[in-house]
Amino acid sequence: MKHRLLAAAAALVMTAGVGACGSGESSDGTPTGAGPTKLTVWIMDGSVTDELLEQFETEYESAHEDVDLDIQIQAWDGIGERVTAALASTDAPDVIEVGNTQVAQYSSSGGVKDLTDKIADLGGTDWIPGLAQPGNIDGRQYGIPWYAANRVVIYNKDLFAKAGIDSPPKTREEWLADTAKLNTGGDQGIYLTGQTWYVLAGFIWDEGGDLAVKDGDRWKGALDTPQALAGMDFYAKLQALGKGPKDADEANPPQHEVFAKGKVAQMISVPGGAARVLEVEPGMKDKMGFFPIPGKTADKPGAVFTGGSDLIIPEASRHQDAAYEVVKALTGEKFQSDLAKAMSFVPNRTSLAHVLDSNEGTAAMAAGAANGRATPNTPNWAAVEATQVVKQYMTAVLTGGDPATEARKTSEAITSTLNNGS
Repeated sequence: MKHRLLAAAAALVMTAGVGACGSGESSDGTPTGAGPTKLTVWIMDGSVTDELLEQFETEYESAHEDVDLDIQIQAWDGIGERVTAALASTDAPDVIEVGNTQVAQYSSSGGVKDLTDKIADLGGTDWIPGLAQPGNIDGRQYGIPWYAANRVVIYNKDLFAKAGIDSPPKTREEWLADTAKLNTGGDQGIYLTGQTWYVLAGFIWDEGGDLAVKDGDRWKGALDTPQALAGMDFYAKLQALGKGPKDADEANPPQHEVFAKGKVAQMISVPGGAARVLEVEPGMKDKMGFFPIPGKTADKPGAVFTGGSDLIIPEASRHQDAAYEVVKALTGEKFQSDLAKAMSFVPNRTSLAHVLDSNEGTAAMAAGAANGRATPNTPNWAAVEATQVVKQYMTAVLTGGDPATEARKTSEAITSTLNNGS
């Protein structure tokens, strides 16, 4: 089965309708004995290859004949609104993958099942601390760590050789110079869209700035500081060395599809982006290399957002016990090992680090993780992401808006959202 990418409208209809119901249940969600119980699982686009999802689905249904998995792929764009609507519905999906920074907001609504009593059963004593903590709110575990990752540069070795570049750049200035060399003829030096805001965050952190800062008991947007403006200036210079759209993010169109055409020298992605490239063009297998995002100096890689995903079970799920078993399988040793190998993600358990030994993409990711950072530690940060004000700010600057003016307006919007939650 080819897992489908759901449009926002279709997903919203699903949350309001009968999307979680299957032939094995009645209208109130109780089993009828007429067939297996359908469990709806939302997985984010780019998290898992189709091949691995299909393998998991086949193996799981074989071992659980009373379960019919309906795995639905969700786009990141607009996901906050869709998950919020799902959690507030009476017929939510049974398992949802969410970004680790989003758990606090979703759990505050009361619509996420508390799984604190399942920590031991899920091997929680072995979870990577930095991945487990965002899912733990006020001592209660709502999000179950699924995987961790940070971004690296994936590059086309053939295009680097063609441009006479023998080794990846170590500093920002070298990066700009090399990218300019690569941006010739029909080749793009880099494919970087105008709204890839996690990358912008890294440049801002490198300059000593931040997206928002705590000011007493309140939060304050900080995109209008000199440091943050310097980060945006570097982003603009790098983005101009390619043909990425200024009014879209990396999912529109999917950047791995653009890279797979062989005319893009670099893209910034988690290492698993390489696996997505191979789904489109298997001929790229030996043509991709990896290096950490360069920093301002050669002795330290660029700052990166260290993120990942958690799995949650909505309180509105009609089959919470069965949903838990799916979460247990997806976060268990076998699938975690398979996922790490397929996507070059860091598994959720410290004891599984060995499965990625000698992996070039993971080595680059580990080097970058040494300078890893997180978004502002407040439950309302997910609300900022949902408003997309940072993306809109970036597009405004890249299309000719005054950086200081646009940054000030956006900082004011961030301040309002962080302190009011909307």
